Amino acid sequence: MSALRNEQLLAPPTPAESELARASSRLLAACIGHGPTARLRVIDGDGVIEVPVAALRMLVDILANMAEGNAMSLVPIHAELTTQQAADFLNVSRPYLVGLVERGELAHHKVGTHRRIYFRDLLDYRKQRLAASKAALAEMAARDQELGLDY
Repeated sequence: MSALRNEQLLAPPTPAESELARASSRLLAACIGHGPTARLRVIDGDGVIEVPVAALRMLVDILANMAEGNAMSLVPIHAELTTQQAADFLNVSRPYLVGLVERGELAHHKVGTHRRIYFRDLLDYRKQRLAASKAALAEMAARDQELGLDY
């Protein structure tokens, strides 16, 4: 699967698809056991399928998002994204993202003359930024407590 190609982006689910996804996610979540695999019987087929429980949990998450009306896209962790795709994922402008790359805040590599960013590096960057934001918020809350500011 190629990463984030426009023709592969899904449209938001229809109301009927959302309702079916809601019911399906609840039923599937209730069936997930605690072992490493689960066995499924497909009505349209005559065999039993054994799948990793981690894959079923991902499917439950996908269905839950569909139930909420969200379109979903799967991206392999090792996918190489263009700077525009990376910017879209982080919800920032491409020039801002290029600045992050040039300042060394976001890992990248070159393919010819083009910058590429591994999806796993984007996830790491986003995780670091979220942690920094939480730390700053906790520090502000502590200062407010010290000053006796009640909101």
